[in-house]
Amino acid sequence: MPDIYIFSAYSGTGKTTYLERLIPCLKERGLRVAVVKHDVHGLALDREGKDSRRFARAGADAVAVVSGGECLLAEPRPLELSDVLGHLPPADIVLVEGFRQAPYPKIALYRKEAGQPLSAEAAECAAVVTDTPLEMDCPQFPLDAPELLAAHLAGAVQRGAARG
Repeated sequence: MPDIYIFSAYSGTGKTTYLERLIPCLKERGLRVAVVKHDVHGLALDREGKDSRRFARAGADAVAVVSGGECLLAEPRPLELSDVLGHLPPADIVLVEGFRQAPYPKIALYRKEAGQPLSAEAAECAAVVTDTPLEMDCPQFPLDAPELLAAHLAGAVQRGAARG
């Protein structure tokens, strides 16, 4: 079972940008990385009239579109995070953007200029990524140095593998 972390922050804080910078740092440490993104705005990856959309409208329980080196699997039903995790290929670590209510450790992002409070309870946080120190009892990492969080997470993966 991979290590799973929920990246929690309010919209506009920089979750996606931070994850874009964190992923290569984890890959440099030899980790297999999967990412799950929850999009509250709805999914529009296929256009009306295309074959895959037609198959879904006809009642297919799942539709996969494969092109070159990519594959998109769509299931036209609400999915819980646990359902999605079951579809992922083997990974050492799964980074989840969204699904804040899921029962996994949170890594909260805090940007002072965003004007929003921390989006997760301190007790739920495995770490905080911030541009200003916060009074919390969990590890804190600077927003501008994702390699430091990557080293911390890689260490956790290795410790878990040694126990497992």
